[in-house]
Amino acid sequence: MTVSREVELQGHIIDSGMMQTCFGIIMDMGGSFEVETFEIGRHKDERSYAKLLVSADDEAQLQSIVHELHQNGANPADPSDAHLEPAPADQVVPKGFYSTTNHPTVIRYDGEWIDVDDIEMDCAVVVEDGDDPCAYTKVLNAVEEGDLIVTGEAGIRVSPPERPRGSEGAFGFMQGGVSSERPSETTIANVAEAIEEIKSEGGKILAVCGPALIHSGAREDLARLVREGYIDTISAGNGFAVHDIERDLYGTSLGMDTESLDHPRKGHKHHIYTISEVIREGGIEDAVENGTIESGVMYECVDNDRPFVLAGSIRDDGPLPDTITDAVEAQNAIREQAHEADMVLMLSSLLHSVAVGNCLPSTTRVVCVDINPATVTQLLDRGSAQAVGMVTDIGTFVPILAEKVLDE
Repeated sequence: MTVSREVELQGHIIDSGMMQTCFGIIMDMGGSFEVETFEIGRHKDERSYAKLLVSADDEAQLQSIVHELHQNGANPADPSDAHLEPAPADQVVPKGFYSTTNHPTVIRYDGEWIDVDDIEMDCAVVVEDGDDPCAYTKVLNAVEEGDLIVTGEAGIRVSPPERPRGSEGAFGFMQGGVSSERPSETTIANVAEAIEEIKSEGGKILAVCGPALIHSGAREDLARLVREGYIDTISAGNGFAVHDIERDLYGTSLGMDTESLDHPRKGHKHHIYTISEVIREGGIEDAVENGTIESGVMYECVDNDRPFVLAGSIRDDGPLPDTITDAVEAQNAIREQAHEADMVLMLSSLLHSVAVGNCLPSTTRVVCVDINPATVTQLLDRGSAQAVGMVTDIGTFVPILAEKVLDE
């Protein structure tokens, strides 16, 4: 005996690939379907609609299929209110809790649909009751005993971003994909235009930076973008900040002169000398204010009041006093940055880019640049439909971007 359930798909479900994806999920998981209703939007501003009757051999198999469909934007045709259960203890969620995607999500509560705020992947949804009920995400270690947690799949709607169908202004080029062959300068010009559009609308841009940016000679150009207000916040690791400051104090990055490519005598000690000097001053801000640090990305952040987060790792030397060594504290600081960003530039840093990407809703504009195509692919595969990947040298990308934004 088979069991069945109706689900709906709405939006640009054909050209976005949503319908094909859902068909594939059902068949791959051993189910079957009938298309009961199919209305095609025949113009760019018209949406399509489909109602599917999904069948499986038993309730467990059907539930698994419906769960996967739900993650890709298919929603129950006859929704009920979301099911809520209190958290039994701090950091403990009820069994069967709803684990979020990074897509815009709403839940049905007391017959009304309400937005889930601060959406990000792999979180629980907490509902606060009252005259003006609200819903928002919490990471598991932030859950408190008694929090009302959404469980199951009922009363939840997920809306994956759709492929743009018409002109998207400066963002028309941001339709995903990774290529080392697309015209780099044209793409960088498009990124520059997108940055200018966001800044003209009062938006914020976050740059996620790896040490290779300093090694490749792009330090001064990134510093200019920070100084002129095109980069609002920086997310990086201890290494990026150390190499940036080392360049100011000793003219080297990890012991190498980034202009001549020479390795000065005792240059291999410069990074630890740099850490020592900053510790002696009490931190990066004190070192800037006392005149010890006079240039670079970290200097411009302090001098122009651009917030930064330095998240530590087990391999850090020192670290600098400003580096957050508690992993949970670092996650929370990164999360706050990510939630405020309207666009993120991921610049040659796999680990920190993944950390920031985990905190981003799928609607945030993302540009990922790395010389390694596997890095770019991994980051874009994490769920952002409004992303573009460039496989190129970061030492080429940042100077051209600065030229397009600041000099043209």
